[in-house]
Amino acid sequence: MGNSIVFLGPTTIFFAIAVLIPFGYGIYLTLMKMNTPTDPAIFSGLSNYLKALKDAQFWSSLLLTFKFVAGTVFFVNLVGFGLAYLVTTGIRIQNFMRTAYFTPNLIGGLVLGYIWQFIFVQFLPAIGDKLKIGLLKLGWLGDPHMAYWALVLVTIWQSAGYMMIIFIAGLISIPKDVLEASTIDGAGPFRRLIYVTLPLMVPSFVVTIFLSLKNAFMVYDLNFSLTKGGPYNSTEMVSMYVVNKAFVESNYGVGQAEAIVLFLIVVAVTGVQVYFSKKMEVEA
Repeated sequence: MGNSIVFLGPTTIFFAIAVLIPFGYGIYLTLMKMNTPTDPAIFSGLSNYLKALKDAQFWSSLLLTFKFVAGTVFFVNLVGFGLAYLVTTGIRIQNFMRTAYFTPNLIGGLVLGYIWQFIFVQFLPAIGDKLKIGLLKLGWLGDPHMAYWALVLVTIWQSAGYMMIIFIAGLISIPKDVLEASTIDGAGPFRRLIYVTLPLMVPSFVVTIFLSLKNAFMVYDLNFSLTKGGPYNSTEMVSMYVVNKAFVESNYGVGQAEAIVLFLIVVAVTGVQVYFSKKMEVEA
């Protein structure tokens, strides 16, 4: 018991300071009427939650975020698994490729957004002018539809390398005798991938889908630096809307209530995903 306290005590204290206490204080603030964090807190009951539930723009940004989640989660995992499968085939430069594909994840979201903003605004149009390619000449970040897909594209580019590392660990852990047995039974590369590799990779997909879901719902830094929610709020994801509601519109209590609502939605979605994904797991 004493050893447990020694080893777990510091971790528990830091977890409480960094997570539990701020979360509890955040719930407390949702019950208060406050325009800014420095205003005196006046108890208002559940009025902030009622205002949050009646906020049409909040639900509109949440719907857009669901669309963003659907696009990025699918492609991030598809690209991440494809890259992992490629760099575990034994090709000579696979170590270099692993490093190259993982590198975008090391760049912070704010910096990455500004880099791609330069690419979309200046670099691609210049290339399009020289090569006479109409698609590249278009102002990606000035068009509501294309700005959304630009955000999706950059998110995939940043996140796929991280998911690749998790998939590599899963691919390496697949028993060699199972793959050899399937080959002896006459399974070709495609059938071996579909009927042997993918079923045994379900635990890895549970982790990567959970992480990509969480990251997509909570995206803010990349959203801010790349599009700032524009044009005309067409790419304003729900996290950005909540921050703007609290700090830009000076409606701190409602913004905090909307943050709690978002948290509960994310918990519900990821919980359902993990539950049903776990039921799909098989043993080698």
